[in-house]
This record gives sequence, C-alpha cells and structure tokens, in this order.
Amino acid sequence: MSSQCAKDSFEQPIVLETALAKSMVFSDIDIQSRMSVARPDELQFEYTRLMMGVLLFQPQPKRILMVGLGGGSLAKFCYKHLPETHITVVEINPHVIALRQSFLIPDDDASFQVVQMDAAHFVAQTEQKFDVVFVDGFDQHGMPEQLCSPQFYSDCRRVLNMGGVAVANLHRFSAYRDVYVDRIEAAFDGALWIVNAPGTTNCVVFAMQEFSKETKLSYSKHKPAHMSEEAWVQISSSVARTFLATQESFKA
Repeated sequence: MSSQCAKDSFEQPIVLETALAKSMVFSDIDIQSRMSVARPDELQFEYTRLMMGVLLFQPQPKRILMVGLGGGSLAKFCYKHLPETHITVVEINPHVIALRQSFLIPDDDASFQVVQMDAAHFVAQTEQKFDVVFVDGFDQHGMPEQLCSPQFYSDCRRVLNMGGVAVANLHRFSAYRDVYVDRIEAAFDGALWIVNAPGTTNCVVFAMQEFSKETKLSYSKHKPAHMSEEAWVQISSSVARTFLATQESFKA
C-alpha cells in the first residue's frame, strides 16, 4: 500500500503522438521530451545537442551519470554513439520510467542502468565516480529544489573524476538562473562556462573538476575517428560553440 501511495504522489506524464514524432509532456506549455519516429536516437532539441558539447572536455568518457530520464534523448544518443561508455540514469518518477519502452529506451544491461531514486540522494550517497554528470532534472513545476541546491552541486563535483565535467541545463530567463549559476561556480571554484542554446530559452553550464588554464582544449571540424558521421553531424556545431566559450574566457 505504501509503495502504491508513493507512486501515486508523482505526476503522470502524457504521451502525444503524431505520424512523425512522439512527445512526453506534463502540461500544455512545456514538452518534456520529443522523439522522431523515423530516427528515435536523434537529438530533437537544440539544448540536448548543446549538452553534448561536453565531448570537448571528455571525448570518450568511460562513465556517465544522467540526472533525469524523460524520454531518454540523451541516454539513447550516448548509448548508441558512445558504446564503450557505462551509463547510469537516475529518475525519481516511476511513471516516467514506465514509459521507457514507448520511447525505445534500452533495457538495462552491462553498460546501461536506470535507477529509480531521488538524484540528490544518489549523488550524496554513491561511492561511484563518473567522467560526466548530466543534470536535466525538470518536472511539471520546473527544477526541483533538491536538484539545484549548493549541496547538490557540491556532491556532483565530488562524484566526478579528475577532469570530469558536470553539465547542467538551465532556463536562461528564470528569476533564479543567476542564483543557480553562482552555486555551481562556488562548488567548482569558478571553473565553468555558460553557453546559450540558439533559438531556445535554455542555457547550458559546463563545470569542470580541477580545471586550470593550462588544460589543453582543441576543436577540429573534422569528425573524430571514434565517432560516427551520424553523431558528428548532430553535435559538431555544439562542440564548436562550447570551444568558443572556453576561448573567450581565456581572453578575459
């Protein structure tokens, strides 16, 4: 009985379908996730492509933690195009996890796992280490308080390996946007870059564990040998945009 009550306390997302796409929504205003029917592993939203700019810092991460599953856009992209990477996804809402087959999210296997848990508790308790932490934990009310607290961002830094990167999706016109940026900056000792996602209300914050100006970052328009053409076409402009943001900070 208690587990059923707990499950019923979470908002149930709605799935909207057309001939071309399938979307997950919590309200009439915001689309939580969208999947192309023809290309289910494609990143449909600009901000998700920008979040993959993290490959500038970590071209071949061994372990990724994702905060928030949604329709699994980032999870599916990384599962397909980073086959050597172990991916852990933490999602608090069981109704969202229940839709994983509808959005063609892979089953758990040796390199992919979905955990139902409050991500704030997960990062506070885990002894695992990651090369990348993606933070995209919105619900129907926006960003849950526990996923944007100073303690949460500090815990995100703690679970990163040396040179690891936390990537946070924020609403750039939110009244609290600067507050969250300040908290991330404090947790990471100022080693962060903010990049606006073109044509959207999103901005993405990249924060590195133990960054110094001696850290060598480079970008080439040519596809990395380990990456498929399909993946590079989607994210190359985002990696370039992230690289430019780092270079501007070096000039400051």
